[in-house]
Amino acid sequence: MTVAPLLAASPIIQAHAYLAFAAIGLGCVQMLAPKGTGPHRAIGWTWVALMMGVAGSSLFIHTIRLWGAWSPIHLLSLLTLATVPLAVAYARRGNLAGHRRAMTTLFVFALLITGLFTMWPGRIMHAVVFGV
Repeated sequence: MTVAPLLAASPIIQAHAYLAFAAIGLGCVQMLAPKGTGPHRAIGWTWVALMMGVAGSSLFIHTIRLWGAWSPIHLLSLLTLATVPLAVAYARRGNLAGHRRAMTTLFVFALLITGLFTMWPGRIMHAVVFGV
């Protein structure tokens, strides 16, 4: 394992990766911690900011180009940018089931599964993790 490939990447890719790492870590804490408490809300708002940063920063990364400068990942980013505020609105309206479903779906699909795709050979995180 070596962080050299990430440190050699553009600043936007570095920021995107650091935001994603933080969102994954904080998301794990949120999943395991008691819900509806003050700390849950504080951590939740931080996670929301991180997710908006992860999704927003991805719109400026164009290493995979299937449609001009864009890729399917960019569609997921747009979906994330729409779903995060919706999930917050669910909680504020008392729709806790909708909030839980939206946040869990975001965590699993927008962070974990998408994160696994960064391990594809030739990608920066593959080089970081596997040293290739």
